[in-house]
Amino acid sequence: MSPIFTFIVITLGVLALLGIVVGVTNDAVNFLNSAFGSKVAPKNIILAIASAGIMVGVITSSGMMDVVRSGVFYPSHFTFSEIMILFLGMMLGNIILLDIFNSLGLPTSTTVSMVFGLLGAAMAAAIHKIANSPDYTMSDMSEFINSGNALVIISAILLSVVLAFIMGLVTMYISRVIFSFRYQRVFKYFGALWCGISFAGIIYFAVFKGLKDTGIISDEVMAYVNDNLGLCLLGLWLASAVILQFLMLF
Repeated sequence: MSPIFTFIVITLGVLALLGIVVGVTNDAVNFLNSAFGSKVAPKNIILAIASAGIMVGVITSSGMMDVVRSGVFYPSHFTFSEIMILFLGMMLGNIILLDIFNSLGLPTSTTVSMVFGLLGAAMAAAIHKIANSPDYTMSDMSEFINSGNALVIISAILLSVVLAFIMGLVTMYISRVIFSFRYQRVFKYFGALWCGISFAGIIYFAVFKGLKDTGIISDEVMAYVNDNLGLCLLGLWLASAVILQFLMLF
């Protein structure tokens, strides 16, 4: 392999490490600001719970990054050198973007920046290839870019923002109706049931959805959960509510 490609591989490794640092910093700001701002617990406890959550997320993240791996371009239409430059440009752009947003205190998504950085780098490489080859025209862009998959990814990202806004609005409105202005009295009786819904959803998606392809959960258990989804969610809800009600006593 040419020394330049060896240098690119080493650079990509360094950028990957920087990306983890910058990306984790960005995600930490996004997820921990509410916990620190509301002073829900001492700082050390918040960090300990967040660290445990990271470990659970790593274990149960099977399939979560398939949106990046599934491909927004066709590698077979690029040479090895073009692919290397493409990924180098994507990583550089991703690091610069995340660092700028972090410096300005603005939240952003590491996954979204990676997907769109990859799409932008692929389009730039395709345009350069078309401009320097008489065999291609701009109408041949679809041979380089997986436009169908890219549109699905973009649509899903935009739709997720809209759905998250609507669900957040509805959930918070219901929470306000139930608990506002009489928090202590109402929460003592209904808080565990309400919070149990969140715990049941988190356990289901993190454990049963996240671990289904890891082999930790047997196929028989997964088949039973899928066949009796309503019963399993009800059981998780009741179990979570009982545990939370018990913890509220202390």
